Amino acid sequence: MSTLSLPTFFDPKNAQVWGYRPDLARLALDAFDFKRMAAIRGAGSDTVKLAIVPIDAQEDFSHPAGTLFVAGRSGTGAVDDAVRLTQFLYRHLHLITGIFPTFDTHFALQVFSSPFWVGPHGEALGPHTLIVADHGGVLNNIGLDGKLILHDVKPRPEMAWWLCGGNYPWLVKQMLHYVEELARGGKYTLYLWPPHTILGTPGHAMTGILTEARFFHSYVRGVQGHGEIKGGHPLSECYSVFGEEVKTRWDGVPLASKNTRFIDVLLGHDVVVFAWQAASHCVKSSIDDFLVELVARDPALAGKIYILEDCMSAVTVPDGAGGFVADFTKDADAALDRFRNAGMHVVKSTMPIETWPNIPASLAKLAS
Repeated sequence: MSTLSLPTFFDPKNAQVWGYRPDLARLALDAFDFKRMAAIRGAGSDTVKLAIVPIDAQEDFSHPAGTLFVAGRSGTGAVDDAVRLTQFLYRHLHLITGIFPTFDTHFALQVFSSPFWVGPHGEALGPHTLIVADHGGVLNNIGLDGKLILHDVKPRPEMAWWLCGGNYPWLVKQMLHYVEELARGGKYTLYLWPPHTILGTPGHAMTGILTEARFFHSYVRGVQGHGEIKGGHPLSECYSVFGEEVKTRWDGVPLASKNTRFIDVLLGHDVVVFAWQAASHCVKSSIDDFLVELVARDPALAGKIYILEDCMSAVTVPDGAGGFVADFTKDADAALDRFRNAGMHVVKSTMPIETWPNIPASLAKLAS
């Protein structure tokens, strides 16, 4: 069976609609007709199991109205990515065994939110700034240009009662440990983001055009939908779906653990496809962590991983004058090169699956 036709209800303009919500009852009826007309079998009969992992396909990242729209350099990045990824899902519905979206899930006060921090005199900190440790073990708030904003910043004292039983000195030590561990790991500097994907807000929801495709897949193929939650730990960033950025406390006690359950779920598939937002952060970190696990188990497993490079964009922060205060595109490009060198495959959604390198022969036959 070759690629499928797009369903009649699909409208790419819905990628531009904040809060678009499909009629799921109507969608279920359409799915039964689509399944019958295209003679599509249930996912349980797949001899080659293909999983697709849309990382954080949520409203706040997907639309200019979101609090952290991933615009890329084009200015319309995530909107365009949504159209391409949705078309890919519909055209390959008969080949996709499972869709495993992740959900970045946050609360009001977390280590990467500016209200978590105060200056030496109780000053507020702003988003799109950094927290770094100086050589004297003091935490400072700096701008993206590296210039000092506030010296000797600390976590808010009034949080200690619910974070660490009221032991504020412990919390201060933990934050220094956290920032130093980030620097030692070499992946990220502690970045203060605007509030985004807060649980219970519209921005946390999966963007509507992908919700529609996700449920249509479930209805057509008779497979339960999934959702992997990440990002709720107040004392650690969690760009990767496979675990927090820092997993230890300053006193040696574990703070968090690796999500081995989800790793095992994905490795139960023959082909694993990653996509969505942001290429420079959560996608990059998730694949980085996955690669570490693959290398530890069997480096050849990297050959089953595919990355849809045209269904993801990098974080950019416009300066209001046609340029960028921050542009993480080079980080995303460097990550793709690293993944290629490790044996993973970087492909485009418009490439026929049968032309993807190292694709299982039986899957190529179904796709052609």
